[in-house]
Amino acid sequence: MSDEDQLKALRKRIDTIDEKILDLISERATCAQTVAHVKQKALEPGVKPVFYRPEREAWVLKHIMELNKGPLDNEEVARLFREIMSACLALEEPLRVAYLGPEGTFTQAAALKHFGHSVVSVPMAAIDEIFREVAAGAVQFGVVPVENSTEGAINHTLDSFLEHDLVICGEVELRIHHHLLVGENTKTDKISRVYSHAQSLAQCRKWLDAHYPNVERIAVSSNADAARRVKGEWNSAAIAGDMAADLYGLTRLAEKIEDRPDNSTRFLIIGNQQVPPTGDDKTSIIVSMRNKPGALHHLLQPFHSNGIDLSRIETRPSRSGKWTYVFFIDFFGHQHDPLIRDVLEKINDESVALKVLGSYPKAVL
Repeated sequence: MSDEDQLKALRKRIDTIDEKILDLISERATCAQTVAHVKQKALEPGVKPVFYRPEREAWVLKHIMELNKGPLDNEEVARLFREIMSACLALEEPLRVAYLGPEGTFTQAAALKHFGHSVVSVPMAAIDEIFREVAAGAVQFGVVPVENSTEGAINHTLDSFLEHDLVICGEVELRIHHHLLVGENTKTDKISRVYSHAQSLAQCRKWLDAHYPNVERIAVSSNADAARRVKGEWNSAAIAGDMAADLYGLTRLAEKIEDRPDNSTRFLIIGNQQVPPTGDDKTSIIVSMRNKPGALHHLLQPFHSNGIDLSRIETRPSRSGKWTYVFFIDFFGHQHDPLIRDVLEKINDESVALKVLGSYPKAVL
């Protein structure tokens, strides 16, 4: 068989496979519609069913990754199934998800990575607005940044948890790649200012010191806002990611300029629904301790005694008094697990106040 004949045969086989894939996707979508009808039928009139189940989606993605035999890697296969599930869920009920805008931010990228591109993503001007929109029921979920591997905690998010009674329903981790972007009118040899979010400027500090030491660094509300400003100026550049570059039609003058190649940001999914255990979960709590010697030791002792692994602990000033603090703690396990219940009971006995922010599946993607 000639090479040309072999190519024709392979293309014909691919066409046949594509038709089978389409049939199976359509069958899955039909099943999703049936699920919606069954859920609605089982409820009292006027009661809205819960269509999005974080624990179910996490299980499906992990299951697919376990079954994957290549040649596509696990994350690539999971992303494909994420989009299929997103489209099928939209047939039941399109999700509205608030994120830190404007359009083109890393927070929007995190929202689409977690929920897929079939959701309705709603930009908000501030983190606190995301919390208010979710609390008011204007959107089902919100996506907020909580920590960066280079610069640490996002304090606006931690403070918002003190003011609002919402549940953490999930998490997503996003590799952050920063690019130096310019517009079509930019004179690259005359750049006198660089716009970006304060966190991004900090994450690229060494690169800027080495390549643009005398350029003014201007912090703005978001990387997307930085990209928007640059589009209309001739003497400025922006530090932003791929989404902002594509959205505003900017050119990458330099790519991946972050000081640490493993630069990542963790985002939390906030909502109003409790999430059942999946067997691979995390729990987040806020604790206010009495101001006395050994308070932190007493707080951490139950975790040590029960062999519970902490993943993060942060301290923020309390709103209740001067020089008093609250602790934000993330740890592995679900609040319904017997060992975790025992830890929470012991902490509750020692603390002034304990607030469980939620238990949720560990990030899959």
